[in-house]
Amino acid sequence: MAYSATMLEHYHVSSALNRASIEACGMDWRRMGLARGIAGSMQPEQEGCFLARGERECHWFVRMNNTGGPVDVWQVKGVDDVELLTSPEGYLFYPATIDPVRLTLVQTDIPPESLQAAVMFKSLSPQEPAVTTPPTHTDRAVTPSPSHCLC
Repeated sequence: MAYSATMLEHYHVSSALNRASIEACGMDWRRMGLARGIAGSMQPEQEGCFLARGERECHWFVRMNNTGGPVDVWQVKGVDDVELLTSPEGYLFYPATIDPVRLTLVQTDIPPESLQAAVMFKSLSPQEPAVTTPPTHTDRAVTPSPSHCLC
């Protein structure tokens, strides 16, 4: 694979209940069912896997946790930003399954937290303001597609 300037670190946040399935089968929105998605959905919202670009977006998805339990963070290798689509809600997703060999489990069993408590009690430096709104990706034109994976 040739190096691309748009090849950044990407992460996927998923219920810890999905860990064994992701380790064995990778990320596949068609296998969703054991646990709710990060936004609390009971079925896939798109045909693909939602990805966060970088640690800041990843932290935002961890704090969104509406799965009803702890979540895991997976680093996803080999995704170029030009391959990502934007959902109607403004989130980036990869419109294909992701093989387990491209995944690294980087954090496990992160408990749900109250967003309000996190904003109120987290000491933030001036360079890192509280993130209370979803990341937006309006800096580039991407055609929304009716396709997500909160595996």
